[in-house]
Amino acid sequence: MADISRRRLLGAGAVAVGGVGLGWGAGAVTARPARAEAAPQVVPFHGEHQAGIETTPQAHTTFVGLDLRPGADRAALVRMMRVWTDDAVRLTEGRGALADTEPDLATTPARLTITVGFGPEAFRVAGLEDRRPSWCKPLPPFEIDRLEERWNDGDVLLQVGSDDPVTVAHALRVLLKAARNTATVRWVQRGFRRARGSEPEGTTMRNLMGQVDGTVNPQGGSEDFAQVVWNDGAEQPWMAGGTSMVIRRIHLDLDGWDELDRPGRDEVMGRRMSDGSPLTGESEHDAPDFDATGPGGLKIISEFSHIARARPVGPRERFHRRAYNYDEAPDGVGVSDSGLIFVAYQADVDVQYLPVQQRLSELDMFNQWSTPIGSAVFAILPGCRDGEYLGQGLLG
Repeated sequence: MADISRRRLLGAGAVAVGGVGLGWGAGAVTARPARAEAAPQVVPFHGEHQAGIETTPQAHTTFVGLDLRPGADRAALVRMMRVWTDDAVRLTEGRGALADTEPDLATTPARLTITVGFGPEAFRVAGLEDRRPSWCKPLPPFEIDRLEERWNDGDVLLQVGSDDPVTVAHALRVLLKAARNTATVRWVQRGFRRARGSEPEGTTMRNLMGQVDGTVNPQGGSEDFAQVVWNDGAEQPWMAGGTSMVIRRIHLDLDGWDELDRPGRDEVMGRRMSDGSPLTGESEHDAPDFDATGPGGLKIISEFSHIARARPVGPRERFHRRAYNYDEAPDGVGVSDSGLIFVAYQADVDVQYLPVQQRLSELDMFNQWSTPIGSAVFAILPGCRDGEYLGQGLLG
């Protein structure tokens, strides 16, 4: 009948299809099984220490250095830190920030962490130069440095990490929009590691040269980690529970590295490329024997190898490293513009990091293929409790 309404026709059709039981019809009217909702992977924001340091490294981390605008003062820093703290709490829990224009992008935190630090200039701007830790200053020049101004320094640091790059991009946009009246972006460095789940948990990362990178590290959650990384507040009481960060952008000459054979690479590093084991051992975490000699009387691990130069000499020359790969568009001459975003956390830069970096600068064979092009130091603020804001112990 021509005047049968569309609603009645559709209703009758559905009944007919269900009665006949045609394959395609049955599929069309059968309810799909409900999908199990995955629990959001949340790293708690509040605590004695900021997350993102002892946290197992995420697959994607972006570091942003910001400069405070002319006219910014302590009150402006307090306002920014209050907003950032509130936004960070929400975003890390998988909720949109208060002024979030795309809150649907916040629902998958994927172990999102947001970590904040202050550079030397932030203390001057806040009128708190007397509260600046003595190590919070640019590193001294090293012979190997070829630093580019576009990657150096910064008044404020944002470190945003997650296993999902969309989450990182969204969180950064939210935070940077909230800060635009107080600070401007000085540099952005995007780093990556293997996707989570692609390797067994606890696997040491490899950099783009193929090296196992970061074998010797204090284990998170241990007393050793706490002593190496967290500041005790002896010099500056407000820093208790915080730490220091050295971030170095290191260009790797992958094209030149291609020309070196596997035995040569092993000798340069003092470890086997295949599994990261020292040349005197059989597995990655075997202790290197720096005194062992071969048939010709030469040391098996050269005193100029990377691991020999990087080993601690003094009892405090240790730090926690988190390296990330970067890979940019090549310049048209070489095949690659790649390298490492090298991050070191320690209670005191001067005592723990500097002596090791000085030795590496002087006589490390690996310097032929690695060139530092960016450098900055930040005081990473202690964590905060619910109802507080990051930096309250300093700025409040």
